[in-house]
Amino acid sequence: MFAEVIGGLLSGSLALLADAGHMLTDAASIALALLAMQFATRRATTERTYGFHRLEILAALINALSLWLIAAWVAMEAFHRFQEVPDVEGGLMLTVGVIGLFVNVGAAWILHRSAEHSVNVEGAFQHVMADLMGSVGVVISGILIWAFGWTLADPIISVGIGILILLSTWRLLVKVVHVLLEGTPEHIDVYKLCSKIEEVEGVTLIHDIHVWTIAPDYEALTAHVLIDPDYQGDIDTLRHRLRDIASRDFGIRHITLQLEKTKKGCTEDHHVDHLFAHARPAD
Repeated sequence: MFAEVIGGLLSGSLALLADAGHMLTDAASIALALLAMQFATRRATTERTYGFHRLEILAALINALSLWLIAAWVAMEAFHRFQEVPDVEGGLMLTVGVIGLFVNVGAAWILHRSAEHSVNVEGAFQHVMADLMGSVGVVISGILIWAFGWTLADPIISVGIGILILLSTWRLLVKVVHVLLEGTPEHIDVYKLCSKIEEVEGVTLIHDIHVWTIAPDYEALTAHVLIDPDYQGDIDTLRHRLRDIASRDFGIRHITLQLEKTKKGCTEDHHVDHLFAHARPAD
């Protein structure tokens, strides 16, 4: 990062300065990810009954939004350079760009293995990947300026870097917003979950079901389970069996099931009333 700042100032390259600013946010995003993961290990309290797990999601959101701010700054600077293209030292720009490229390849390799398991780490990984693409752009721009004297390549590549940043973070931002809206995790089929539970002997219907993500790899389920009024089996055994289905087959960690023999007294918005058409009412 320091090499790119110095190189950008000496060479007059916006692409290098943009990449340096991006590398600064890389370091900040990794620090933020580590801090959020550390806080997530703290015990839950009466004020925060889920603990600090959501800090990982918020860290990912901050990382994504900070990348968009960088892209906006690069676009504005590039606009000014299109109007008045400054002289750029292509050789120095190319040398520093190659160094930055190798650094980002190493950082991306380190983070890649964990990015699939944590949206928080994925946020840091997306920072590094966007910066890696920026380094590639700097190298290409350096070659064009050094070999052909085409200084206009610098703002053009800078705009390209900004666009790549936006594209690389869009998927992450959509995923983070989905979690914050407490949407159903992508890998969990709610209808299949309901079907499996309703196949269990003694179960008439599952309703008022909610499935959401608290933090990476930490899904939660709450539901009301209507059981046959004539069911003679052990209720605790039935409850454990239903919990095993949610945990073993769907990977849900936080499970709350309310077993009931009548819908009377249920005031919640069940929001899946269409399922009642497929089950025998137990009123």
